[in-house]
Amino acid sequence: MKPTLLIAAVASLALLAGCAGKVEPQYPPKELERLEERASLSSAWSQRVGRGLGRATYPIAPARDGDTVFAADERGRLMALDADDGSRRWQQDLDVAVSSGLTAVAGRVYLGTRNGEVLAIDQNDGEIVWRTRVPSEVLAAPQPNRQLLVVQSVDGSVTALDRASGQERWSYSATRPALTLRGTGTPMVIDPVTFAGLPNGRLVTLDNRSGQPLWDMRIAVPQGRSDIDRLVDLAAQPVLTPDGRLFVTSYNGRLVALEATQGEVLWEREHSSYLTPILVGDFLFTVNEAGHILALDASSGDELWRNESLEGRAITAPAFADGRLVFGDFEGYLHLIEARSGEMVGRTRVDRSGISVRPVTEGNRIHVLANDGRLETLDIQ
Repeated sequence: MKPTLLIAAVASLALLAGCAGKVEPQYPPKELERLEERASLSSAWSQRVGRGLGRATYPIAPARDGDTVFAADERGRLMALDADDGSRRWQQDLDVAVSSGLTAVAGRVYLGTRNGEVLAIDQNDGEIVWRTRVPSEVLAAPQPNRQLLVVQSVDGSVTALDRASGQERWSYSATRPALTLRGTGTPMVIDPVTFAGLPNGRLVTLDNRSGQPLWDMRIAVPQGRSDIDRLVDLAAQPVLTPDGRLFVTSYNGRLVALEATQGEVLWEREHSSYLTPILVGDFLFTVNEAGHILALDASSGDELWRNESLEGRAITAPAFADGRLVFGDFEGYLHLIEARSGEMVGRTRVDRSGISVRPVTEGNRIHVLANDGRLETLDIQ
């Protein structure tokens, strides 16, 4: 076994089952209860995207930019599809194994690979514009600002590339624990700074001109006797509000609201999570390690409601569509939860292979990529 063991962040952390024999999950998946639907889901179109996410279920989440949806499989098949009817605009078979989520913005698609490359691809025809090597495998979707593309690799390093040319501008690295969750945090990038959560439980703010730290703070402190108990990864992406509040979650740690310029703590609460929360108005929606969905008052951290009906079902990070939270689960169901009340209002099964990447939403339309590569587009009725 390698010194650095990457372990899958699934709802139960029966994480070492492959090494130590069969282990009962900490949170066995709940059976789904019968549901009186108040919001129905109708299929608009479906497409097959190559071989899907592979045996390792790489987090190759699709992306939408304008009227085009971009999706890829783990073998490097990249497709551009019309968001309205699913018709194929182009298909490109890249010569690399894709491993990261996609980012589509300003005429380009950006993605990372298993061999530690970052590719910029023309949205019009799928041609590679540039490719650049970074220190290690990339699982987090590359994040842009107006000039840079910031990439966080599985070794914990953060690299800033010139968006136009792919040339490296700066690189930052930090101490990495011996044991981490499989994956890495996704940086939050704005024009002046990058906020990056690290596997050692720290949040660092980097000056985008030089990559130098402006401030950093510990979000989670390793505790307990076992290596698993001491995991403190900041595996989710920080959430930044227009008024300068930053929300950061950690595994085996806490959820913290910060004043983004100086890192002053506004409020905090115990909360173990590896999924990126979302902010809608002044509601912060987050999922804990058990798969419980919480709605919090973003100004105080007070709990507004909690839904435990999807406990242990390895749900995705939340998306938002038409007033509802949207989740996929390990059995391939798509769930709708009323954002204001926390009530389950809709459900459909998309694909038995399961759903492990966050759905992409636009208005009342939801694009869902199943693990086997089926891309289903549904509308909320």
